[in-house]
Amino acid sequence: MSSRTLPKVVVLKGGPSAEREVSLVSGRECATALRGEGYEVIELDAGPDVVARLQEIAPGVVFNALHGRWGEDGCIQGMLEWLRIPYTHSGVLASALAMDKEKTKEVYRAAGLPVADSRLARREAVMAAHVMAPPYVVKPYNEGSSVGVYLVHEDANGPPVLDPTMPEVVMVEAFVPGRELTATVMGDRALGVTDIVTDGWYDYDAKYKAGGSRHVCPAEVPKEIYDACLDYALRAHEALGCRGVTRTDFRWDEARGLDGLILLETNTQPGMTPTSLSPEHGALAGMSFGQFCAWMVEDASCDR
Repeated sequence: MSSRTLPKVVVLKGGPSAEREVSLVSGRECATALRGEGYEVIELDAGPDVVARLQEIAPGVVFNALHGRWGEDGCIQGMLEWLRIPYTHSGVLASALAMDKEKTKEVYRAAGLPVADSRLARREAVMAAHVMAPPYVVKPYNEGSSVGVYLVHEDANGPPVLDPTMPEVVMVEAFVPGRELTATVMGDRALGVTDIVTDGWYDYDAKYKAGGSRHVCPAEVPKEIYDACLDYALRAHEALGCRGVTRTDFRWDEARGLDGLILLETNTQPGMTPTSLSPEHGALAGMSFGQFCAWMVEDASCDR
């Protein structure tokens, strides 16, 4: 680090979303890493008093380690813009767009990026009859981390029975067979691609439980596919107007070559846990976890 005075950093974590527990871990890991880089760090669980606490602490930068609704959908970003506190990751509009999976697809299509067929439907309609031919996936259109994801197989006897906690409107998306790939963008460059290997569906447990998945980084795929993932991830980042670090997820049907590569979503607040993917891409590019987090602090601003 340079000899200049480093800003006091508040790491926002936790919050009220369905991804609270993951965010608490992300926040703890990032705070520890930033302290190792010489920053004064205060960890703050984002509750109803978050505005008052931020005004009391008066940080130079907010490191946003929140995941899910309120922390990743433009809400906290708008509050930080109002308070004029520089913050990490994407701004209000990009965060809101990327959190809405159907709006994200509209942006992808306009940018010429490949996506799977999907539609929004009411929860009752999805449980009453197949709204598209199986196989398909049912998921919330505005959550992340594989929260509430249902895979309806081709030989399913009937439509899925959804948990009552699922939102009134859900996304139904054609299932794309094949491999799960992901690529991270930092600023204006794509860092690397990982092949995520699991024994079954890449759900919440596979993402966050130890041994739930295996990350092959860099992904052992044809150069054409690797390069396309980097290119698509950067184009998605730019088309959505993202800032800082993002991670874009793909499915790749090997039997179809490049035509089998489709984008699923762009995460504006990638996980920063011990099993997370973006820190691995940072390491692939030669950065320690501390340096990766410090870059995000240095990149922080208002008017994102």
